Amino acid sequence: MRYSETLQLFDQACDFPADHATIVHQLGDVELVAQNGDSVEMSEVLARTSEATYQSAEGLYNSLVGNLDDGFIGRKYYDDRAGSTSGTDEVRTETDRL
Repeated sequence: MRYSETLQLFDQACDFPADHATIVHQLGDVELVAQNGDSVEMSEVLARTSEATYQSAEGLYNSLVGNLDDGFIGRKYYDDRAGSTSGTDEVRTETDRL
């Protein structure tokens, strides 16, 4: 399952507020698949959080997304709204504007 589909799963499968152990018991074996083909069980991702209770599906989703590996976020530092610089930071100084 893609991580972006988990919010709907949380809405349908869980009653909130819910404690961490209950969520891991219910959904811990759900496999999340990254864009690069790697996968991880939800229990492994949720083990990285210090949350004891989730107040809502959105709170659980935010905790999950915040603890995913880099393979789940696509190209790191990619911004399709930026200029055409490829991986370099452009710094302008006062003399550049003269």
